[in-house]
This record gives sequence, C-alpha cells and structure tokens, in this order.
Amino acid sequence: MAQGKRYAESAKLVDKTKLYSAKEALELIEKMPKAKFDETVELHVKLGVDSKHADQQVRGTTVLPNGTGKTQKVLVFAKGPKADEALKAGADFVGAEELIPKIEKENWFDYDVIVATPDMMGVVGRLGKVLGPKGLMPNPKSGTVTMDVTKAIKEIKSGKVEYRLDKNNIIHLGFGKVSFGADKLAENYETVINAIIKAKPAAAKGQYIKSVAISTTMGPSMYIDQK
Repeated sequence: MAQGKRYAESAKLVDKTKLYSAKEALELIEKMPKAKFDETVELHVKLGVDSKHADQQVRGTTVLPNGTGKTQKVLVFAKGPKADEALKAGADFVGAEELIPKIEKENWFDYDVIVATPDMMGVVGRLGKVLGPKGLMPNPKSGTVTMDVTKAIKEIKSGKVEYRLDKNNIIHLGFGKVSFGADKLAENYETVINAIIKAKPAAAKGQYIKSVAISTTMGPSMYIDQK
C-alpha cells in the first residue's frame, strides 16, 4: 500500500497535459516523495524508425559525464598478455574456455558487461543462447569486442551506457540516480539525447524523435518537449 500511496503523491505533481523541459522534469523528480532506495532515473525515447530494417537500426554507446551511479562489474574473455592487461585495467573477472561450463551449468551471471578480444569470439559465440537474451553478448558496435581492453574497461567503469532499440522502436536506459540532483542528471540527459540524435540512420524518414519521457524506477512518466 505504501508504494501505491507514494506513486499517487508523485503523480499529483505531474501535469499530464504538459510537455516539460528536461530541467523542469528533473527538478520535479527532486520534489517527489523518496523511495527507500536510490532510484534510477530512466529515459524512454520513441523513434520514427523501423528496427526490422537493418539500415534503420539505432545502437551505440556514450560515456555519461557524471557516471551512472552504479559500479559495473566487467568480465573479460582474453588470454595471455591481454588477460594480464585486463586485470591491470580493473576487470572484475578474466578468463577463457574454462568459464563456459560455469556460465552454462552454474548460471553464473555475477557481472554487468562482457568484453572480449576478437580472437575469443569463437568461444564466446558458444554462449550466444545464454548471453543473447540477457543482453550480455559482446558486440563491436558497443565497443565490447576489442583488442584495446584497457580503454573498454575504463569507459565502462566511468559511466559508459549503451542505447539500442527494442522491438517497438523505443530506447530505454537509465542515466543516473535520483541522488545526483537535477543539474548532474541534466548533463547526463543532454549527453544521451545528443548521442541518439547523432545516431540517426540515413534511411530514417520523417520525424526521427517521436516522444521522450523521463521517469524514476517507481515513479510516473513526464513527457519532454524535444524541440
């Protein structure tokens, strides 16, 4: 019941007929009743593209200036000097073929991102059915298949986020915590929105950004005027 009451109190502050500026929405979040945990502030962007077409896919990464508020655990698939380099760069776990049974049979998912050197993709590919549905499969487009493991780990640890379309042509991602305050959240928001705008596919016709909404994990959505 407490959750329902808190949501209702928050919803009273939101004018559903209004398009907010990002700053207004983030300042309103500061005024909402707080949850018992530090909620993530989420962005939902509906795009005027058709993700069924390969030339209208929107996917990429950007590094948030103020981080995500979450410490990301990184697993690196690498061997030899690259494995040593990954450990030095701060990877939480490093390994090769020996990790396959641990992931497949023991359901080991104590990490948030997987990085792999290109030569290890044959090994990682064997885990596609397990990692794919969880969004953990390394991908060159997201910078997680690379020989530069140091750069990949540092970016992830400093607040790199990936944006990608779901089947409804919407991008969902968290861009900080309520505790950041409106100013830092606004900086992160601008970084993400600008990255998504720059990623507009050449094949996309008509209005690219259809709608933008901001919400907290447990709070009501506010629609943003993205003109």
